[in-house]
Amino acid sequence: MTLKNRHAEASPAKRFFVDMLVRDIELHDAILDLLDNCVDGAMRVSGSNAPKNPNKPYDGFAAWIEFNEDKFCITDNCGGIPIDLAEKYAFRMGRADIERDKDLATVGVYGIGMKRAVFKLGKKTEIISETKDGGFSVSISPEWLESDTDWELPIEEKNGLLDQFGTQIIVTHLRDGIPRVFSGETDFERTLKTAISAYYGYIIEKGFTVYVNDEEIQPVRVSLIADNFETKEGIVPYIYEGNVDGVNIVVTIGLYRELPNEDEEDAALQGRPSTERAGWTIVCNDRVVLFADKTRVTGWGEATIPQYHTQFISIAGTVVLKSNDARKLPLTTTKRGIDGNSELYLSIKEFMREGLKLFTDFTNKWKKSSKELHSINVQLSAVSPETAYSKIPLDRWSNVIRGIGGKKYKPNLPLPKEEDPPRQIRFSRRVSEINEVATYLFDDATIPAGEGGAKCFDDALLKARK
Repeated sequence: MTLKNRHAEASPAKRFFVDMLVRDIELHDAILDLLDNCVDGAMRVSGSNAPKNPNKPYDGFAAWIEFNEDKFCITDNCGGIPIDLAEKYAFRMGRADIERDKDLATVGVYGIGMKRAVFKLGKKTEIISETKDGGFSVSISPEWLESDTDWELPIEEKNGLLDQFGTQIIVTHLRDGIPRVFSGETDFERTLKTAISAYYGYIIEKGFTVYVNDEEIQPVRVSLIADNFETKEGIVPYIYEGNVDGVNIVVTIGLYRELPNEDEEDAALQGRPSTERAGWTIVCNDRVVLFADKTRVTGWGEATIPQYHTQFISIAGTVVLKSNDARKLPLTTTKRGIDGNSELYLSIKEFMREGLKLFTDFTNKWKKSSKELHSINVQLSAVSPETAYSKIPLDRWSNVIRGIGGKKYKPNLPLPKEEDPPRQIRFSRRVSEINEVATYLFDDATIPAGEGGAKCFDDALLKARK
């Protein structure tokens, strides 16, 4: 008897695949994913041509985001998608070309960003691309999304679809709820602009331009107070630098503003002042993946580090990671979070906590010396984290032997020197005499001797001041 070759059907149901995929990402993150693709395109172009200004490698590149209750559109001038890339890789669910961009510091890892984003937005999408070698368009229709048998997308080759080398993505048939969000009934547009200001601040300062509904987005960056790097004394940042398996690491933490007085702290507790820049910002290949984080993810409330409190509103830190292999970076699939279980990140976090401990202790000591607080709340020069790193003299670095190695600069921060500091009083008396005084003062002979002594001193001080 001949046995028949049988097989089990394992191909995915497209509708289920798409519907489940979009549940893992928020709407504004989906739009930022599309913006990431624009930046990656600019990086490919600038990587193949030496930029005129090394400090502005993305100068001239831009992305335009427009949306209303009927459609969403994002357009860029970042070189476009080559047609062979579109045919083989760009529209596949998952990244099959892991060697692509191996010499560029992009953030594309999983190959789902653009697809998940457009599926999140709507049921009909047109992708138009123009490169120096030609143009094409690809349409994703509602019928294609419903079909489980056809996974191929037709490509229409045509030149001149765009007036510049770049890509345009237009999404219509928006998903339920999105027309209302885009119509202005909610605060989505302002929230999106704020997110782009924060998460693309590094890119924008390096020349990239982003427009949202015709408004140019301004970057949010944090500069740190720096006094004197030469002596390792004064208010200067803590810095760690290392390289692990091709990932370059720079950790910087310090004060970005004056220490708060009591009135400011009270106002902060009531939510009045802006404290959004305090905390840790983590940057992977020029993209901010965590902004001003104040949770255990970045070390707050762990080990000997206190939880974030309004008295720490002056403390800000950055972790800048860069690698030509994005798979080595501790990124989540949304590229808006950190894999807290990554061995690399856990090692980096040790230095983050060391620097954080230095400045929380510093803040606590000055809080207890409010009389002197005004003496350090003076106008000091502020520098970017990158500038702070470059200012440290070579002989001021110390080598790190443990863990992942590297080097660090740990400053000696100034301590308060009060004109009227506290001093301990110590003296001895017989137990019977101590009990006698305790009974007289508290009607309780078991009161600790220290409390009885303090009470005697306070009573004498009151009499002296009369």
